[in-house]
Amino acid sequence: MNYRAFHKLSYGLYIIATEHEGEKVGYIGNTAFQVTSEPSKIAISSNKDNYSTQKIIDSKKFSLSVLKKEVETSLIGKFGFMSSSDIDKFDGVMTKRSVTGAPIVINSCVAWLDCKVLDTVDVGTHILIIAEVVDSDIISNEEPLTYDYYHKKYKMFAPKNAPTYIDKDKLGDEPEPEPEPPKEEKKEKAKTIDENGVFTCSICGFRYDPEEGDPSAGIPPGTPFEDLPDDYKCPICNASKEYFKKDL
Repeated sequence: MNYRAFHKLSYGLYIIATEHEGEKVGYIGNTAFQVTSEPSKIAISSNKDNYSTQKIIDSKKFSLSVLKKEVETSLIGKFGFMSSSDIDKFDGVMTKRSVTGAPIVINSCVAWLDCKVLDTVDVGTHILIIAEVVDSDIISNEEPLTYDYYHKKYKMFAPKNAPTYIDKDKLGDEPEPEPEPPKEEKKEKAKTIDENGVFTCSICGFRYDPEEGDPSAGIPPGTPFEDLPDDYKCPICNASKEYFKKDL
């Protein structure tokens, strides 16, 4: 079986949040879909190991915020690679409330849905949560973030609890094919990577490419990884330099 075929399925990226007994929790989800139009119902797939899953089931409500294409990477790191049991993910994050009272994240989002849980289905590693949409709104007309764009721009891994997670061993040694650059650019890029090296964050999979630098941290293009400040942090999960490994 070629597991890379699963990467061709289309997904969005969302912040799914709730509040139960005064505790706000949330995570990045990439499996959400509309199942009926009248009444409007959606379903999400949430890993049983997610701290937020039982909170959603117990509270019987959740919000779904559709992330915009040029998302704040700090939101991906906070909601995608950290646990609500360890940190307050909502610190410094703009939220609002609607019918159910679930916190609705506004930062870097283009739309939101406020949902009342109707049913759950155990599907193995995940719980399929079916809900009625009781309110919704548009925040902006910017493009929504897709998993395909996120994967190509940041060369990221799917978090282990994501429904789309595939063990790297199953993908084999062959890299995922990418569009061929023009011949004159291809040769120059290969030379740059050979000389300076690309480093990957072992926590979240972010790839530091010296040819691109890291504009979010003020690192200009052409900066080798070795020349990064000692206190450089991964822009996604905040891991320090010691967690980066050179690509072979």
